[in-house]
Amino acid sequence: MIPSFDKRSGKLPPGIHEASWDELASRFGRTARRRRLLDGLLRALQALRDAGCRRAYIDGSFVTAKRIPGDFDGCWDSDGVDPDRLDPVLLDFSRFRAAQKAKYGGELFVSNAVADLLGTRFLDFFQRDAYSGRPKGIVAMDLEGLP
Repeated sequence: MIPSFDKRSGKLPPGIHEASWDELASRFGRTARRRRLLDGLLRALQALRDAGCRRAYIDGSFVTAKRIPGDFDGCWDSDGVDPDRLDPVLLDFSRFRAAQKAKYGGELFVSNAVADLLGTRFLDFFQRDAYSGRPKGIVAMDLEGLP
């Protein structure tokens, strides 16, 4: 279940919050911009699922109280993923992930890949506010339950 936003920051409270696709869509799909992002996110998650991915984590301004988020960010578990069935765009990190943003409207990383010079993995990196360094929440999804 996705908890209420922190009143001061507009972000989810610290932790990994489990959600179904329906819960994510109803909670974060309330504007036209958010619905467009949801469409791209669903297509990306379906592509990951079709390659064998079972779990993904959603972050970015998309899972905040921000009325008009820029995009979505997230990461996915690579366990069980068949690289031959994976959309190559999901592994194209060139030009600041331009191909991912163009095709899906956001960017997704492998959860255990290194996100920064300190060696922080993306799954941990996304659980910290980029500006303050304070802990924040992200949404986890079981991809088998996708439409």
